[in-house]
Amino acid sequence: ARFVNEAAVCLQDGIIASPRDGDLAAVFGIGFLPFAGGPFRMLDAVGTAAYVDKMLKLKDRYGDRFEPCPLLKDYAKSGKKFYAPASS
Repeated sequence: ARFVNEAAVCLQDGIIASPRDGDLAAVFGIGFLPFAGGPFRMLDAVGTAAYVDKMLKLKDRYGDRFEPCPLLKDYAKSGKKFYAPASS
C-alpha cells in the first residue's frame, strides 16, 4: 500500500511525468508485478476508491504512514482513472 501511495506522490509532485512512466519504472526498475501493469494500472483495475479505503483502514490500525496522498483521495472521490478507457 505504501509503495503505491509513494508512486502517486511522485506523480502528484511532478517527479514522474505520467502514470505510464511510473508503471514502466516500477515494473522494470524495482520488480513491481508485471501482470498488474504497474501501480497506476493496478489502481485503475482495483479502483482507487477501494484502494484508498484499504489504506484508511491500515492508517487506523498502524498510523499515519498509511495516509493516502491527496492525489489518490481526489481520484477516489471523483472516480477518475489514470488511463483513459480504450475506445472501440
